[in-house]
Amino acid sequence: MVVLAACVAVQAGAVTLYYESPAEEWLEALPIGNGAMGAMVFGGVEHERIQFNEDTLWTGQPHDYANEGAADHLEEIRDLLWAGEQDKAESLAMEHFMSEPLRQQAYQPFGDLHLHFEGHDNPEEYRRELDLEHALATTRYRIGETAFTRTVFASYPDGVIAVRIEADEPGAVSFSAELSSPHAEPEDWAEVETAAVDEKTLALRGQLLGSFNELDSALRFEARLRADVEGGEITADDDGIAVANADAVTLLLTAATSYVDFADISGDPSARCAETLGGIAGESYEALKERHVADHRELFQANTIDLGGGIHDHLPADERLAAYQDEPDPAVAALVYQFGRYLLIASSRPGSQPANLQGVWNDALQPPWESKYTINMNTEMNYWLAELTGLSECHEPLFDALEDLTITGASVAERHYDAPGWVTHHNFDLWRGAAPINNANHGVWPTGGAWLCQHLWWRYLFTRDEDFLRERAYPIMKEASRFFLDYLVEDPEFGEGWLVSGPSNSPERGGLVMGPAMDHQ
Repeated sequence: MVVLAACVAVQAGAVTLYYESPAEEWLEALPIGNGAMGAMVFGGVEHERIQFNEDTLWTGQPHDYANEGAADHLEEIRDLLWAGEQDKAESLAMEHFMSEPLRQQAYQPFGDLHLHFEGHDNPEEYRRELDLEHALATTRYRIGETAFTRTVFASYPDGVIAVRIEADEPGAVSFSAELSSPHAEPEDWAEVETAAVDEKTLALRGQLLGSFNELDSALRFEARLRADVEGGEITADDDGIAVANADAVTLLLTAATSYVDFADISGDPSARCAETLGGIAGESYEALKERHVADHRELFQANTIDLGGGIHDHLPADERLAAYQDEPDPAVAALVYQFGRYLLIASSRPGSQPANLQGVWNDALQPPWESKYTINMNTEMNYWLAELTGLSECHEPLFDALEDLTITGASVAERHYDAPGWVTHHNFDLWRGAAPINNANHGVWPTGGAWLCQHLWWRYLFTRDEDFLRERAYPIMKEASRFFLDYLVEDPEFGEGWLVSGPSNSPERGGLVMGPAMDHQ
């Protein structure tokens, strides 16, 4: 998941991160999310940037990564490894046993919401904060005699990111809003446009076109921004929305792609955005906020922790972390714990994609490790806290992905190993790639899916839900086990009855091996 510098503080007894200046870099912004959508809130004054994501916007398109004919070379690879010819085995695997194409696809940033407040150049009493318990990002400051407040949250019940802009003087809210996309910049990467939908709604729409890691992109996407104005005037054109002399404004942002599932991209993002915003037409800001807070708190309050301390509670987050170096405070550890729970709630809810390497947050067209699902440790780490800390329902997207992987992984089991069941190696992406990727010296590691099955078992251990075990978990675990019953081979040194894994990867020994401890453990 995304790691934020200077991340935590307690203020007035609440689980809150607060700062005394706007974020200058993306990692300093405050994360919000509703599972499917995530955003980073910078808290700017004259210019506010809210960078947002939707979890199905990826490069590529439906694709079977399995390598036809790979199984024809399996026994030769094993024989070379038994003979101590590791280099030759890895060379043979690179030529005949790897994913097609060799690398998987990348999670993409969706866009940016920009707000421009003319004349807000000398703020006083500035404060920005993230209330973890209520999942509200708030920016406050004073311009002259007028106090301004912006509150941002990502609502799971209503599927929108809401931005509330208020002042303590009537008619004081004036600003312009626009949507932009990072996909508009690279040549031949995408087609992108903005257009007014009606007198108060702006759309950002496009289609990914570029080829990434040897696979052409095809997803269509759209975001819509609607401004509900209390008092004042509003105009909208293809470039943006302008609000003048309002008492308060609620901006509602939603986003969607044409992704239906890993094999189907026939969805209509325009219709999805229209349906989401239409479903809350006429709703008051107070009603939206109340539903959001109640939904989030039901999860967040399922678990509390108190380690004592709190000696620097009064400090801003960045200063508190600096003070921790000289005077460790157990309350900081408790805050980090709750911040981790907050991030899982924000990036993994029923119906969304699982939390990827950066949760649901990403601002890069080519993010580190493509911001995929790395299942030789990182994905498991994201979800270790689900059952343990009262966030069982946040596990659901991972279970959905496992069900998909039983399909793509069955193709890999057959074509790479001539085996029944299903298998997944150390990475998968939106298209549920299950074949070994990148390089044979670490990519041929068939235990990723089996390790993830432990999460299914934990769900049962914590809930004792026999229907879940019988109908959902056991079929997945059974087919993973069927693969290994066929995949394991006798160790020629120890003889009959000693079954080992291989070819596979050993982090301790390095490269492609037979019988790595990592698999057997």
